[in-house]
Amino acid sequence: MELAENIRRDIEAIGRISAVPAMLQLICDQTGMGFAAIARVDEESWTACAVLDRINFGLKPGDQLEVNSTLCVEVRGSCKPAAFDHASRHPVYCEHPTSRVLNIESYISAPIVKRDGSYFGNLCAIDPDPHQVNNTKVLALFQGFADLIAHTLELVDRQSLTESALLDAEATAELRDQFIAVLGHDLRNPLATLSAIGEIFSRKSSDPEVMRAAQRIRTTTRRMAALIEDVMDFARGRMGNGLGLTFENIPDLGVALDDVVAEIRAAHPHRTIIEDIRVLSPVHGSRGRLQQLLSNLLGNAVAHGEPDSPIEVAAWTKDGWFVLSVRNGGAPLPSSALDKIFQPYWRPAGSKGRGGLGLGLHICSLIVKSHGGSMQVTSTPEHGTAFIARLPAQLGAAVIV
Repeated sequence: MELAENIRRDIEAIGRISAVPAMLQLICDQTGMGFAAIARVDEESWTACAVLDRINFGLKPGDQLEVNSTLCVEVRGSCKPAAFDHASRHPVYCEHPTSRVLNIESYISAPIVKRDGSYFGNLCAIDPDPHQVNNTKVLALFQGFADLIAHTLELVDRQSLTESALLDAEATAELRDQFIAVLGHDLRNPLATLSAIGEIFSRKSSDPEVMRAAQRIRTTTRRMAALIEDVMDFARGRMGNGLGLTFENIPDLGVALDDVVAEIRAAHPHRTIIEDIRVLSPVHGSRGRLQQLLSNLLGNAVAHGEPDSPIEVAAWTKDGWFVLSVRNGGAPLPSSALDKIFQPYWRPAGSKGRGGLGLGLHICSLIVKSHGGSMQVTSTPEHGTAFIARLPAQLGAAVIV
């Protein structure tokens, strides 16, 4: 059956939320449930938008069910989360046709409702075996994730509107302000809730599984917070307020950059990162921003580089300069793209735009510029794509353009 255009757009919107796979994995790991999904639910149909299926339940993104054949229809009607641990022993669900036909023993679902009251769908999980899901902790986790999905969908909607409206110069300033307001306030609220849940998990339990779940929550919220900061940095740069850097003499910048590489390796264990960091003299700059520079460049290499090709990171100080280079393999960028690659919201042709807002490289250029440096990019079939930042290591060095 061909999907309606609005349903197809909603599936794509969920696909653009890079934290979704981690959410579904956390849900299954934390609860023991074998199937978790984000579903678009309307009056007629239940449509899978994202799925983690460890029990061969058989549904994949785009698959649809008649809404009245699902348990989510009841959550949609009440706009409240629902759960049961053991259907065959439950006074209501033991005879429920859905739980019997689909052989479901445990179930949990939370509504995904946008701020305007529109009902998007459900974050749900099922399993043929009984699991302890009908409790405050698990329900709070589900509702927290559902709220985060709802707010992020609003962000995706506004991003799409903003990208279209940027073509209209008269509408640019107003839409940018609205976009920043959503990120700076509304999205931070559900992130704060999820972060608090993670902290409670880590303090209240010594169970290794719970501790791992808490760490995943913190990792997810940190990533979403980083997206917010990218847009806030973009806004500061566009409004002429600068990035708000605090400069210092950094004696151990090499160690700080090593930490960034270790973090990216841990997040992407299947990618090979070759590191050659030899920063042997102090560098005058912002430690956090220079770490952000490397993190953004590595994130870009992971997202757009050839998965089987190693990523090469090099950094050194010489003759009063600090140089940072990140290189990845893969198809070269066309020469026309090299002039646009540091523009905000710009992506290569064919890019699906997952994992970020298209601001990472623009933020890199702002960081380098704020340090009085220059940024270059080269891309060839033989040597791959390389980003090279060249900054004066100490105050007073001339900038090479």
